[in-house]
Amino acid sequence: MSSNLLITNKSNIRYLSNFTGSNGFMLITKSKKYLFTDFRYIERAKDTIYKRIEIIDTTKMWKNPKQLKENWQNILKRHRIHTLGVEEASLTVTQLKSFKKISRIPNYKISYKDVSGTVEKKREIKTKQEISYIQKSQRINEKVFFAIKKFIQNTPKATEQDIAFRIRELGYKFGAEDLSFDPIVAFGKHSAIPHHLPTNKRRNKNDIVLIDMGMKYKGYCSDMTRTFFTGKPTTFQTEIYNLVLKAQTEAIKKIKPGITGQAADNCSRIIINKAGFEEEYGHAGGHGIGLDIHERPSLSDKYTKALRLNSVITVEPGIYLPGKFGVRIEDMLLLTKNGSKNLTKAPKTL
Repeated sequence: MSSNLLITNKSNIRYLSNFTGSNGFMLITKSKKYLFTDFRYIERAKDTIYKRIEIIDTTKMWKNPKQLKENWQNILKRHRIHTLGVEEASLTVTQLKSFKKISRIPNYKISYKDVSGTVEKKREIKTKQEISYIQKSQRINEKVFFAIKKFIQNTPKATEQDIAFRIRELGYKFGAEDLSFDPIVAFGKHSAIPHHLPTNKRRNKNDIVLIDMGMKYKGYCSDMTRTFFTGKPTTFQTEIYNLVLKAQTEAIKKIKPGITGQAADNCSRIIINKAGFEEEYGHAGGHGIGLDIHERPSLSDKYTKALRLNSVITVEPGIYLPGKFGVRIEDMLLLTKNGSKNLTKAPKTL
């Protein structure tokens, strides 16, 4: 990874230092890594950051803007930094202007370059520890899912919002530190809305149910979608479900390191398109997952880079029929030398 980087993306900061405070940034130089934060997080930083990170005396640094500017400029000069990489993708215009302002030193020129994606590229390849956290997150996720299915069967008057709240409650009960995202719970016709926001709708007797959910463990996310039926599905519903399942199954067989994100997306898309449902499958076929619920790589027609060994991705084809119903099935894969390992164990068969 290149040096003289200003790191402002919170997930990148956590990845590089294990720091989780809401206010902070890092400076990566050739010889040292600095973490800057304010008074509220000094003790947390000392207790949690990796030992290779050098702690700055942030109590003084953030006491007032003048001290922040003095300390920041001293470090820039100490390391003779004349070109500073910034993560433009995670900086507002106002924030970038503020950094440029405190970096103005008389007779000392500093230029800036965009280095967005530098740390994300490194994060794409997961370590054994990261993989274990993701697997643990998914085990919790599945434990919640199985409990939720029983809850839905035993509580016919529960609304979508009730189920979403119960998912959150059970996640904490079973060991999650948070949810990866607000759960998607969709009954009946609502399942045709890919990112449906749960409402006070109650489930009808034979409704299709779509649940997209994920948990966080040690900062790492899981993501899984299951579509199931509370009564006997119609012939057409069974046909659509099996088509989506076939598309996902075939994609999982073919996806491996070296295939591009575009080609990986096509593995499932071509099956759905040939069946005549091209217009009903409008989202990407999957995404990378780790500290963020969506990160590199992407399974989409715009991602022409190769998928890499030891990255974790989702595969999630779907068909959505407005006014009728929708089906999506999503698993997480670890890319291995032999292809992939499915980290999702929850059954998918009708």
